[in-house]
Amino acid sequence: MNNAVAGFSKLSKKEKINWIANEYFSTPGEALNIIRNYWNSDEKLQQLHDEFIENTISNLYIPLGVAPNFLINGKYKTIPMAIEESSVVAAASKAAKFWSTRGGFKTTIIDTEKIGQVHFTYNGDVEKLQTFFQEIKSKFFSDTQSITKNMQQRGGGILDIQLKDKRSLLENYFQLHATFETKDSMGANFINSCLEQFASTLKEEFQDSDLFSDEESLKVIMSILSNYVPNCIVRAEVSCPIQDLAEKHIQNPLEFAERFVQAVQIAEVEPFRAVTHNKGIMNGVDAVVLATGNDFRAIEAGVHAYASKNEQYSSLSHAKIENGIFTFWLEIPLALGTVGGLTSLHPLVKLCLEILQKPSARELMEITAVAGLAQNFAALRSLTTTGIQEGHMKMHLNNIINQFEATSEERHLIKSHFKKTAVSHSAVVEFIENLRK
Repeated sequence: MNNAVAGFSKLSKKEKINWIANEYFSTPGEALNIIRNYWNSDEKLQQLHDEFIENTISNLYIPLGVAPNFLINGKYKTIPMAIEESSVVAAASKAAKFWSTRGGFKTTIIDTEKIGQVHFTYNGDVEKLQTFFQEIKSKFFSDTQSITKNMQQRGGGILDIQLKDKRSLLENYFQLHATFETKDSMGANFINSCLEQFASTLKEEFQDSDLFSDEESLKVIMSILSNYVPNCIVRAEVSCPIQDLAEKHIQNPLEFAERFVQAVQIAEVEPFRAVTHNKGIMNGVDAVVLATGNDFRAIEAGVHAYASKNEQYSSLSHAKIENGIFTFWLEIPLALGTVGGLTSLHPLVKLCLEILQKPSARELMEITAVAGLAQNFAALRSLTTTGIQEGHMKMHLNNIINQFEATSEERHLIKSHFKKTAVSHSAVVEFIENLRK
């Protein structure tokens, strides 16, 4: 019978692990061994990892791979990718090699604006509130000067602050809607610090104002940045003459291009397909975001909101054939940083940024978008030619082999057999069972 525990956060790491092992496992020693086996042997490095989050008991490793041969705006990049799903890195690498001989990837930063909001209620004359806002708007900037000073020196800061009337959505609901430029940092702490000062200024100035009667009141609900950044957009694209698409699995390039465009169009109009289509894009995006110490949950939330901007969830990527040219592109919101947070703390994150040649936040946006587009191209090429399972299941074969703890000799025989045979979990299991008989 499992019991509640009091004061868990105050226990030592050893005490926490012992409690977990004894409370949830019939063989506590075995659980303790698994937990300890994933500790880093370097105590200083393990302590660094322990302090990233709370109640740390061990490390959950995710493989870190690299995808080389990405020609982006005329320069070759090797992209680090942290992901547990087989075939993602292989597919990205294959797409990179394919497009490296066809002009490579082109990228454009459309904008880098980020958003934060102070949410508040007001029950009074709206014209008074609008007049009041205009009177104190400059004070929002002056009161945050100590917060924005360093960011302004780097070319960033507060871009604008607007008063938004949202009473059509909720009774008495208003916003201070602020836009920011945060340069190479993702900027969450900077934005939230500014917003909390806005809220403080708003309350103080309201209390001191002679504009309002005693019956009129203003109440701040919360102050927080938004992970929806529809004006922090990067575009990545590839294009080439249709005949240049020809390769081993594309013997009729025009037929391939037309089928490819149709596959994208289906994802543009059919949400059930769009979700899986965009998941494939995020296989590439998230892997780079995670490898570079950025917040993939924030990126996911913002990207999927952007995919629904036209009131129906739709494809993030698009394709066309025009004047004999095949073009494939995507535009996605990516609020990324290359300074602050884990980027300066996690040794492997720093290594990944070195592999990428110390990119700026804008350059990291471009690289990440390219990884997403490459992943999407690889998936659609498989879907419209050989089918998605052929390549994926061959990569998945290792996982099945490891699950059955195959010996070196068994591993060789299994791989040799499935070079010419379709891979499925049941087929591999059957082959292993027959082999062991």
